[in-house]
Amino acid sequence: MPPEKPKTQEAEEGSSVVFEAETEKSDAKVKWQCNSKDIASDTKYVITADGNVHSLTIKAITKEDANSYAVIAGGSKVKFELKVISKPDAPAEAPASEAGTVNVEPAPAPPPTAPTGEGHDPRPAEGECVKPHDNLSSCAGGNITFVAKVNAESLLKKPSIKWFKGKWMDLASKSGKHLQLKESYDRNTKVYTFEMHLIAAKANFAGAYRCEVTSKDKFDSCNFNLTVHGECLDIRAAFRRTSTDGNEDSGELDFSTLLKKRAVHASTEPDLDVWDILRHAPASEYEKIAFQYGITDLRGMLKRLKKMKKEEKKSEAFLKKLDPAYQVSKGHKIKLAVEVANPDVEVKWLKNGQELQPTGRYIFESVGNMRYLTINHCSLADDAAYCCVVGEEKCTTELFVKEPPILIVKNLEDQMVMKGERVELECEVSEEGANVKWEKDGVELTRDESFKYRFKKDGCKHVLMINEATKEDCGHYKVKTNGGESMAEVMVQEKELEIYQSIADLTVKAKDQAVFKCEVSDENVRGTWYKNGVEVKPDARINTTHIGRIHKLTIDDVKPEDEGDYTFVPDGYAFNLSAKLNFLEVKIDYVPRQDPPKIHLDCMGRTSESTIVVVAGNKLRLDVPITGDPAPTVIWTKGEKVNRHQHLLHQENRASVFYNVITEGDDRVHVETTKGHCVFTIEGAEKQDEGVYSVVVRNPAGEDTADINVKVVDVPDPPQIPRILSVGEDSCVVEWDPPLFDGGQPIIGYVLERKKKKSYRWMRLNFDPYPETTYEAKRMIEGVPYEMRVYAVNSIGMSRHSPASQPFVPVAPTSEPTGLCVDDISDTSISLKWRPPERIGSAELEGYGVEYCKEGTDEWIPAIQGLTERTSVIIRDLTTGDKLQFRVRAYNMAGPSPPATLAQHITIREIMQRPKIWLPRNLRQTLIKKVGDTVNIVIPFQGKPRPKVTWSKDGEPLNSAFASVRNSETDSILFIRKTERKHSGKYVLQVQIENVEDTATVTLQIVDLPGSPEALKIVDVWGFNVALEWKPPKDNGNCEITGYTIQKADKKTMEWYTIYEQYRRTHCVISDLIMGNEYVFRVFAINLVGLSPEPCSSKDSVYIQKTGIVYKPPTYKDPDFSEAPKFTHPLVNRSVVAGYNATLSCSVRGIPKPKVTWYKNKMDISNEAKYRMLSQQGVLTLEIRKPCLFDGGVYTCKAVNDSGEDSVECKLEVRRNNPQ
Repeated sequence: MPPEKPKTQEAEEGSSVVFEAETEKSDAKVKWQCNSKDIASDTKYVITADGNVHSLTIKAITKEDANSYAVIAGGSKVKFELKVISKPDAPAEAPASEAGTVNVEPAPAPPPTAPTGEGHDPRPAEGECVKPHDNLSSCAGGNITFVAKVNAESLLKKPSIKWFKGKWMDLASKSGKHLQLKESYDRNTKVYTFEMHLIAAKANFAGAYRCEVTSKDKFDSCNFNLTVHGECLDIRAAFRRTSTDGNEDSGELDFSTLLKKRAVHASTEPDLDVWDILRHAPASEYEKIAFQYGITDLRGMLKRLKKMKKEEKKSEAFLKKLDPAYQVSKGHKIKLAVEVANPDVEVKWLKNGQELQPTGRYIFESVGNMRYLTINHCSLADDAAYCCVVGEEKCTTELFVKEPPILIVKNLEDQMVMKGERVELECEVSEEGANVKWEKDGVELTRDESFKYRFKKDGCKHVLMINEATKEDCGHYKVKTNGGESMAEVMVQEKELEIYQSIADLTVKAKDQAVFKCEVSDENVRGTWYKNGVEVKPDARINTTHIGRIHKLTIDDVKPEDEGDYTFVPDGYAFNLSAKLNFLEVKIDYVPRQDPPKIHLDCMGRTSESTIVVVAGNKLRLDVPITGDPAPTVIWTKGEKVNRHQHLLHQENRASVFYNVITEGDDRVHVETTKGHCVFTIEGAEKQDEGVYSVVVRNPAGEDTADINVKVVDVPDPPQIPRILSVGEDSCVVEWDPPLFDGGQPIIGYVLERKKKKSYRWMRLNFDPYPETTYEAKRMIEGVPYEMRVYAVNSIGMSRHSPASQPFVPVAPTSEPTGLCVDDISDTSISLKWRPPERIGSAELEGYGVEYCKEGTDEWIPAIQGLTERTSVIIRDLTTGDKLQFRVRAYNMAGPSPPATLAQHITIREIMQRPKIWLPRNLRQTLIKKVGDTVNIVIPFQGKPRPKVTWSKDGEPLNSAFASVRNSETDSILFIRKTERKHSGKYVLQVQIENVEDTATVTLQIVDLPGSPEALKIVDVWGFNVALEWKPPKDNGNCEITGYTIQKADKKTMEWYTIYEQYRRTHCVISDLIMGNEYVFRVFAINLVGLSPEPCSSKDSVYIQKTGIVYKPPTYKDPDFSEAPKFTHPLVNRSVVAGYNATLSCSVRGIPKPKVTWYKNKMDISNEAKYRMLSQQGVLTLEIRKPCLFDGGVYTCKAVNDSGEDSVECKLEVRRNNPQ
């Protein structure tokens, strides 16, 4: 990985940008990529290299250059991005002639939407949705293109997209001349592009559009409005009939134009909704409003208003309906609840139109007015539409069952293998059959022709196998699912050859056999034997063999010339094994002369000291050349000089050597002498064998002595337990103390290993000894617990490992808090607020620390004790007039983040703020409440210092007994628990600071039911008609009378029937009365609250006189209903068992009723007792009692009446009764 990595940058359109990367070696080959495609140097891209610094320059940046880039050096790859910022003077909206393009990028994870702004990366990214402008506009006749880009990197299959207009209109079925849908896929960027083209836009294309993208359990959507500029909309045209003959009253009404959104034209008057005005206006004003806005079809207008009011009518069966949709995770349970008006009513639950029955999974509950449907252990089959039915009414909902994300239950383990070995990375997921994706250093792995990578799936286990690992296979491997990921590091190390058995020194006699034998760890390793540096050639006496891991050199019939140093060198490894072959020849010479003994060592003087170093566990061999005649006696001592009476080892004749009592029974110590040599050997030297060894040689001619210093060296002791000094995002700094004993040789360095806490594999961090006792370990995974241990290395070898360190978690401090600003300030306090850091990391945020510093000093003083979890704080008890600087830092287990600091020092002094009342929009018009309702008016205001707040009504101060008032620093509340008519009026709120004030007026209107109309009288009676007249009520209930309800009743029954509702005039004509009846009438007044409690009834009744009309009944001809017999259901052939009753049935119709006769084989059987004939409602039945074999045959039924006859027949087969 390069030491200096290129980072994501932002640049303005038209400018240039430079990305730089620094490599470890100056001759490293570097490759630049854009969206995984190689970049070559040209007029757009300039690639340069200066030593180990490589740069990429992008000129004349456009929006298309906002992509993902990468630099590759050797086996390392670093990704970065370029974000392009629009020029500030660029127009916010494309020209009308250009096609509007909308980028909609759905993502699988939150946030659901994010506004498109300057510097935003136009390429879709995981977890990001780019939302277009809410309002788009185009001119009529232009072409419009909507583009939706979906990032499919984390999707396992192609997503599905739907385009909607309005709420439910699916545009896929509307494709044609003016609407076209297209889609494409970029394999390099893995981005799906969906396009919707509107060709030759018309005015009715305007409206709200929605794009929905789904992929299995992921969903996202985006809404936007389209405005088409065209001719101005004339609302009167919507109420003109589509007539072709010029007749204004013919043709059909077309209201569709009112349902489409139109372009907003510049006007000094606000755009008003006529239907909204009509819906809230009193009925008496309908005529005035219709003519004001040019509506000529009053009847059509009233029909539509009536329909709209019916839709607003509340359900009679349900007090609370089901929500439009519910969502539940797979395997969980959900409870659907409705509230019904009648607590005793029975409800039905339907699923996709089919009635549900209570089972173990579907549970029905009834508690008071509540009805519950509980679904246990939801599966994908429960994803359906559900309906609750009460009588004729029903409410519906949709249940969406969400599949849980695939979680990684068992993470990958770091692995260290030898070159050529097989690597298996294994993980376990939460569900069987799940799809996973494998990556190496950010690049997806696939099956290739060389079968380098193999993927295995066994239930919940997924295994990645790498055959014959090489150095190129080192790196970070990652497995991904839609619910998580796991990463592990693979390290490939060259094989080290281990020596299981080394060759040993040999001493053989003449004619004997000498065998050198060694054993190594790899049976495939060959080697070469050398004698005194010259390669040994096999012959008749010398033979070399290699069987498995064992190598042998055999010398038969040993001769004096075979003596020497023999060496075995393994092929391909830089070390050898050596041993010495000594030829033993015993020869006694009798020399008459005597020579004094002498020790021939490479030293000066008789008492010179020589030092020999031996590795613990190896053989200590002291070979001392000596001369003397006769053969001297050799005495070995350790630790001090000896005299003639003190000795440990001595020789009394030429051929025999004796051991002192200390060495008796110790098989490790051997002493042997030959002519001219005395050899002292200790097998497997130990630490206590270290010291000064003295050798004394004596004969009758004299003596000689020499001291040999033997030093036994070993591997060092383990280092002390390592300590973690600090941690970073992917690194840590570890420190340890040297071992207590260095093994007799200086410490060369240390080798470190790490492992994940839950793992058992230790990963080596360095292969060359590290000389210091402080080390920075990198390339760790943030948020995963680790442990460290250390080995000490000297020239002899590596020590045992130290105890493992305390577990630690690599984490980095968060980024600095954002948006630090002053919320409020007074003479002794200040209020600060901020937003959380953009990057928090894997460690939990512990809180925020707030500090301040006085101007002219560098000392930061904590403003609060400890940490606060809130993103705002009030700092009190400050000195008025001080200039302070404030900063906020976020803390996690890694420590404090970089501070967020205010731009300048703040003076602690309250700032004067003019009083201002923020009157809510709903209070700017008359507030209408019914008698007995509760009034709760909240009006916010501002002002510093705290203003004085007063309320008044109709110019008089407000009495606390009349209404309750509560004031705070930022708002005032007027509360009336139970309103009366006297509470109507104008309420004035006044906010005052010294001589500055602000006022606001709220008009409250308390309305009640109206009184009864007055003076109802009958003006005229003619024919079947009556004319009535009355006066409005004296008490209108403090609001306008919207109409009257007129009713009539027959004096005989006194049942009242409504003739007119919402009648606006104070006179009417009642028609279609029945002559001979006597009627009375009454009238109710109607206002905003409802009908008047009592009606105004007529004092007199009206009798409708009968006219002298003679009734002549009409004459009718009797109809002829006669009909010939006809069999509507014929006889059917039957086969029966003998002994059991049998019946033959048919049906016949005919008028008059026909006479029925039964025949068997054309013989009349009407009078036979065995047969029983029945006739009921035209159904004819012949019952045969216990038929025998002779009753089989052809049966005929014949029907006869005056209009004709008809017959049917059948065959009857009688079978024998065969008992079991």
